[in-house]
Amino acid sequence: MITRRSFVTGICAGGMGSMMSLPAFAQAESTMARIKRTKILRTGFVAGAAPYYVKSVATGEWEGFCADFARQLAASLGAQLQIVDTTWGNAVLDLQSNKIDCMFGMAPTEQRKKTVSFSEPLFQNTFTLVAKKGFDPKTWAEVDKPDVRLSVDQGSNQDTFATQSLSHAALRRFETSGDATLALQTGRVDAQVLVVLLAVTVLSKSPQLGHLVVPSPQALAPTAIGVQKEDDQVFTAYVNDWLAKQRAAGYIRKTILSNMQKLAGVDPSLFPKEVTL
Repeated sequence: MITRRSFVTGICAGGMGSMMSLPAFAQAESTMARIKRTKILRTGFVAGAAPYYVKSVATGEWEGFCADFARQLAASLGAQLQIVDTTWGNAVLDLQSNKIDCMFGMAPTEQRKKTVSFSEPLFQNTFTLVAKKGFDPKTWAEVDKPDVRLSVDQGSNQDTFATQSLSHAALRRFETSGDATLALQTGRVDAQVLVVLLAVTVLSKSPQLGHLVVPSPQALAPTAIGVQKEDDQVFTAYVNDWLAKQRAAGYIRKTILSNMQKLAGVDPSLFPKEVTL
């Protein structure tokens, strides 16, 4: 005889059996497991962020050293690269929500580390100023004053740096780096805070904006690859091993400088001597 209790017990047992038979990817699947299953690496690209990323209006193709790095990593994994349009401000949320697997060119700030993880440094950047003519501070202390007007693009590495280190200056945030540059061009600010790779790019395109200033002490900006925060560290370990091999072979510096020359017209010999990658 089938009693109510035995019927319920049977249903529960059957349910557990079904759960146990679910494929692994229906549960908490790790990044590396998903890449191996789908043969796809998802990463975020930021439009108008040359030489990191730039999308050709004519062809729709992506260029930039971060775009090149993403393709190289995907190839090493035997995976197809899937590009997801994002912004520097939204990249962390995209990692959190499992929209992308990694994000090249992110600064591993303490705030970001609370919600996402990072690889070893991809390269060392340096914070600089694109300053109007006549404004030539020698130190960051000279910049960090109430009468100094600065522009940054919201959510970027330079926004984080300026917020933490230049709290006395008049800081103005803009949605994009281009808007922050326009503020300098129209005289609304004295300088735009930018990492050196972006600064030399801006000045190569618009030398009339002013000049490059590298205040002392040199403020380094480690740039890494953002990844999802997860217990399984296989993907992060793979990325770090890939980075070490790329750096040892000289490909990191070569890829960055070749893109600087191709996309920004910056000859490698003209790169600031006090700045190293």
